[in-house]
Parts: sequence; C-alpha cells; structure tokens
Amino acid sequence: MISKAAVKRILGELPLTAELYWQLRQNGKPLSESFSLRRTQKWLPVWREQAEAAAARGPRRNKVLVFATLRYWIEHATLLSLALAGLGHQVTLAYLPYANWRKPGNRFDLRRHNQYSRQVLSGAELLVKVVSLLDATSVLERVKPLTRPDPLPGGLLRAIEEVSTRDVQYTLQVEEFDRQGELYQLRSARNNQAARAAYAYLHQNKPDVLLTPNGSILEMGAVYQVAQHLGIPVVTYEFGEQRGRIWLAQNGEVMRQETDALWAARRQQPLDQAQLEQARLLYTSRQHGDLWQNFSRRWQGLPSQGEERVRSDLKLDGGPVVLLAANVIGDSLTLGRQVFTASMTEWLQRTVRYFASRSDIQLVVRIHPGERYTQGPSVADILRQAQPDLPEHIHLVGADAPVNTYDLVDLADLGLVYTTTVGMEMAMSGVPVIVAGQTHYRNRGFTLDPTSWQDYSTLLEEALADPQAFRLSRQQVDQAWNYAYRFFFEYPQPFPWHLLHIWNELDQWPVERVLSSEGQALYGDTFRYLTGEAFDWSGDRAALIGDAAATDMAAIVMADETDG
Repeated sequence: MISKAAVKRILGELPLTAELYWQLRQNGKPLSESFSLRRTQKWLPVWREQAEAAAARGPRRNKVLVFATLRYWIEHATLLSLALAGLGHQVTLAYLPYANWRKPGNRFDLRRHNQYSRQVLSGAELLVKVVSLLDATSVLERVKPLTRPDPLPGGLLRAIEEVSTRDVQYTLQVEEFDRQGELYQLRSARNNQAARAAYAYLHQNKPDVLLTPNGSILEMGAVYQVAQHLGIPVVTYEFGEQRGRIWLAQNGEVMRQETDALWAARRQQPLDQAQLEQARLLYTSRQHGDLWQNFSRRWQGLPSQGEERVRSDLKLDGGPVVLLAANVIGDSLTLGRQVFTASMTEWLQRTVRYFASRSDIQLVVRIHPGERYTQGPSVADILRQAQPDLPEHIHLVGADAPVNTYDLVDLADLGLVYTTTVGMEMAMSGVPVIVAGQTHYRNRGFTLDPTSWQDYSTLLEEALADPQAFRLSRQQVDQAWNYAYRFFFEYPQPFPWHLLHIWNELDQWPVERVLSSEGQALYGDTFRYLTGEAFDWSGDRAALIGDAAATDMAAIVMADETDG
C-alpha cells in the first residue's frame, strides 16, 4: 500500500492537484493554525480602504519590493506594504509560503499554503502587486529553462552558504554542527531555492529598493544577499525590546546594529541634563530588574543585593576580580561577529584555560540569564569541555542564579565580553572592558579592542598587572553614557506596529491615522528611511527621536506575544 506521504510527494509534482484539492476540500481555510492568516483577512479590506484614500492624495514615488516568509512576517509585511502604497509608492509584496523553517514539508502541502496565501493576499491587489516566489520560480523556469545545474554566481552561492550556516547555529543555538545533518540540508536547499527565485525575478523586475526583515537568516537572508549581489538598494528591519520602535539598516544586516553614522554625527555633542537623566533612569531600571517606559523586557530576575552581599555569597576574597559576561551560544548578536577568533566558543575556552593558571586572579563567569529560555548547550558546558576541573578561583554564576549582574559589575576590576551590552554598561561604571567580538560599541573610545590573539593576551597581562591604571577616565565614562543614550534612544526609529504587538497597536494607530499629517509628523521619516532615503542624524532630528523614545508609553496596552 502506498503511504500518505508518498501520495503527497507524487501529487506535489503534478500541475493543479494541490490547488484543486485545497479549493474543493478546504473551502478557503488554512491548512493549519500555524499558517492561519485569518486576522489579516479580516483587516485587509479596512487597511486597503484607508490606504487607498491616502494614496489618492499624492503622486507615485519609488518602486518598492517587500519580501517576507513565515506567517507572522507575512502578516506584518502586508500591513507595511499597504501603508507604503498609501504613501504613494509602487509596492510589490513578494512572499514564500513556508509555515516552519525547521521542519521539512512536502510540495503538496506547500502548494496548498501558497494557494491559501494567494487568496487572502489578493485582497490587497487593488493597491499592492502580490507575487509568490514559489509561483515565480515555476513560471520563469517554464518560460526560460535554467540550463545550468545551479545558476547562481559563485560569490552569491558562498553568501547563501553562510546564511544557511547561521540558520542552523541560530536554531540549535550552537556554533559547531554537522553539515550533513538534516537541518543544514533543509536550510541550504530552501535558501538556495529562495535565492534562485529572487535572482530570476529581480533580473526582470528590478525595484528601486528591496525591503525585508532581518536580512541575516532564513529566506530573508538569502533574498537580501541576492539584492546585494545585483546592486539593488536594500533595507533590513527588526524589532527589539522597545514598543513603538523599529531597528533599520540600509544596505546592511540590521542585526549587526551598525551605529557608525549616528556616532560620527553625535559623539561630540554632550548630553544635556534631561538626556542624562533619561539614561540614568533606564540604567537604574536595568539594575533593579524593573520594566521602564516602552521597554518590554526585564534584564534581571531580582533587584540589586549590593556588592558585599555578592562577594560573600561567591566567597570572593579581596583580590582582583575579572567579570566575564557571556552571551547565549548561537545568539543572533554573536554569529558572524568574529574579529580574531574562530568563534565565541574558542574565545571562551582559551580564556578559561588562561585563567585556570592564574590563581592570583578571581574569574567570575556570568552565564547569560537568557539561557533559561534556550535549549542549546550552556556556556558552562563549553567551559568545562576546555577545563573539566575548574579551580576554586573560577566561579560560574548560572543563568538562574539569584545574583544581579550589576552587583558583579560593581565589584569587577576588569570586564571581558564578546558582544553583550553588559560590556558597554561596565564602561559606564568606569570598569575597563576588553571586547573580543564585533559589537556595535566596539571602537567607540571607551573599550579595549584587540584585533589579534597577541593583542588580547598583551591587554590581559597589562590590565591584570595594574587594574587601577586601566580604570576609565571621566571623559571615557562620559563617552560611554553618551553612546548608550544614542544607542537606546536615537538608534531605534519611531514606528507604530511592533511585530509582537501589531493587533493591539492597530487600535491606537490604524492605517488612516498613521498616514495622516499627525502620523507622518511622528513616523514620516521612518517610512522614508524604509524606502531608501538617507538617514538624517542631525541634531534636531536625533533630539526629536530621543524625546519621543523617552515618552511614557503607558497608553499602549501590553499585548501577548504572537505564537510565532
């Protein structure tokens, strides 16, 4: 007897079978709740009507192609596409109808997802052109067969391989993995298919700008790499912990949090008292484990207990203390951030081996509290692989340990970090910090930034020989506070619809209001940056962003995160 899976494999290759089956048996319903666009289907007529009313007021502008995959990104991209169309842009919404990036599926089910998506998103087509790259691949290959086994240029192929590598590292939260494993093979196949579809489509339909979430992982990363290869301006975007804010990058991967232009424009401008107070209030909330204004994450599980309490609990003597603040293994802010190491794991292991022989120094390793929510290996496991018998002067503070990280900062003589924001905050407290990875605050004038293992070893030896001589100057501490303010309050741009809270925020900011003169006074620059207009980091504009970011967001009702 032929199995159900085998039947699906056969039907998945026959024209129209999946589409007819979906139409006849599912009657317009989603294949599964994990790929349900019911809320989008409900809201689409309203979004379109409001966007159409605004679009009638102005001329057409840029040709914008918005790409997304996965249900929640497709929902958000649909709303964004209609808003951009309402602002007068010629918008194409391109998508791939995948429901899950981790699990292989069959082509029969994928085509049913595609048919369902096509029907729902057709509700936007009076204003936005909707294109499935799954359809585009099939059409283009029938019209002009791809004669070579793989039509992608070599440099692009290597870039797609890097995206697939990050996919596995991010998913499994590891740095080393088996490239023959099922997950890597799945991610490589899908990313290459997405790249081929985008490469063929964009050759014939070149936009003025391509807009996609993230740009570092999954099919979004593959399409980003294609746009870069073809010389198409591309904007990537993501959402952090702040409600009402969006991260943007033009011709870059947004998760790299590149702040060079912002810092070049603002570094010479000292903070005024109001700005300094905003930064202090935020820092205090992080110390005490409180929520603050529009931030939706608690950074600590308990408030500060005081330096002496922690020193006693960890049984630290009066000798020098080095604080190594770890990232989560495989975190998106660590992948591909090597400066002189092969990986973050290599840095961790070589560092702990060094300190194992330095009984005169107490090393405190703070495991990232985020490990409580991950399934990958712990930094503790990584360190014990390198040094099975950790000596008494090396202290591991677990992810769930009742210890406030900022108490550890208070007692540290030297900090060691890869990319974690704790490194910036140690500098704000005057603690010298050696930064091993490519993080956004590296080379800003208040950290020690080695570029080779030799540099790293030399800095360690010199700083441990006389920690007090390496304490930051008043000017360096001021620079750290200045940068922190710019990063938290000016780098994120005002935006009405956070990915995780979109359905609640639509009550306060419907499309009509966002496109009005009131909405554009607050969000207009952000929408212009999304469509490729150069950032304006001038004093007046940055100050406006900072003031808006510090405004009390209590009017926004906290929403449950989507199941995505």
